[in-house]
Amino acid sequence: MMEHKYVRSIFLGYVLIIFIGAIILSLPICHIGQLKFIDALFTAASATSVTGLIVTSTSENFTFLGEFIILGLIQIGGIGYMSLVIIFFIFIRQKLNIDEKRAMKQSMDLPNLHVGGFAKRILFFVLFIEFIGAIILTIQFLDKYEFSKALWFGIFHSISAFNNAGFSLFTDGLSGYKSDTITLITICFLIILGGLGYFVLIEIYENRKFSKRFTIHTRIMIYGTIILILAGMVLFLSIEWNNPKTFGELSFYDKILNAFFLSVNFRTAGFNSIDLSSLKDSSLFFSTLFMMTGAGQGSTAGGMKITTVAILIITVVYILKQSNQEPSIFKRRIEQKVINKALAIIISSSFFVLFAVLILVETQNFPFIKILFEVVSAFGTVGVSTGNGDILSLSQQFDTFGKSIIIILMIAGRLGVFAFGLILVGKAKTKHFKYPVGKIII
Repeated sequence: MMEHKYVRSIFLGYVLIIFIGAIILSLPICHIGQLKFIDALFTAASATSVTGLIVTSTSENFTFLGEFIILGLIQIGGIGYMSLVIIFFIFIRQKLNIDEKRAMKQSMDLPNLHVGGFAKRILFFVLFIEFIGAIILTIQFLDKYEFSKALWFGIFHSISAFNNAGFSLFTDGLSGYKSDTITLITICFLIILGGLGYFVLIEIYENRKFSKRFTIHTRIMIYGTIILILAGMVLFLSIEWNNPKTFGELSFYDKILNAFFLSVNFRTAGFNSIDLSSLKDSSLFFSTLFMMTGAGQGSTAGGMKITTVAILIITVVYILKQSNQEPSIFKRRIEQKVINKALAIIISSSFFVLFAVLILVETQNFPFIKILFEVVSAFGTVGVSTGNGDILSLSQQFDTFGKSIIIILMIAGRLGVFAFGLILVGKAKTKHFKYPVGKIII
């Protein structure tokens, strides 16, 4: 029951932060013109869940204070509000009780209860990486903007990218930088670092001279990230190479650059350098597989997670080979309870997505493929969208009910499907007996 208590507390915390953020964004000093509360709530949910779907222009419909609040919600959502609370407590009284340690462990998917030092290192890594990213992006933006504006744009996009949020202050996304190698590569590496997960980043840093000391989790994350990025590049290049509305008019180098940018963003973040509404249906469909996979456990990104998918693939291969050995990777056995959890996450995720698609297809008047794309983007906290013909997401054209469904998906994706499912179904009571085995033919 302890785990269920912490999951519920974390969930209620995120909901509270989203509502407070929506109320603040609704204040006249935070927005320009009219702003419906459902749109303020959607924006707050998208920022806190580090998704990036937008139903109102961040730069055109919010004041500087509004943009600052959105950025604050992104940082809170990316690091995790429980992590920030724990860090605050550490600096005040230097010691945590067992409940606070367990809450931190649950919030960040940590392997143990040694959370104090880990939390401090998280804060250092986050601020350091975001600082470097902000410097590089500010220098790039100086070509088009005065220093104060370039600095704000650099800070905003660095934090948004590292936290895999995908929020942008440009009215055309990053389309104006589709040929700017430094800007796109910087954004990509910020996204990748944020998507690897804090545990992986810290382990890579501490064992940078001894790669053989990396844990199985870190190895899977590194190899999995590289494979998915390259696979995405090959897929999008093969489908969109001659599409005049996407890659067709670009030079050979720019095609490779933008395919890399697209592949990175389709798994975890919502930036775009091309018009995503012009992608072919086959690209939209296969991209949902990348979005569902997501990035790393304990990272700023959502999705089912690379390790979850990797475990299930390995298990399937062992079963098909009818091996007499238990599934293993890197000469390490995979526990059955881990396999069971991976299976539960994948089935639950698929059910949530398909159920949401069914509801939205029947209540919103849009093509199936576009709704599927939007739903998976929300659930995977990715933030890419086929759009409304402008810079806004397709969700902007949904009614209040449709937007509410997307909000629920974004929260579920940020919290994690396993934790969200635990809230919905509750935890089973411990039983001290076993039923006899039933023979089932499959």
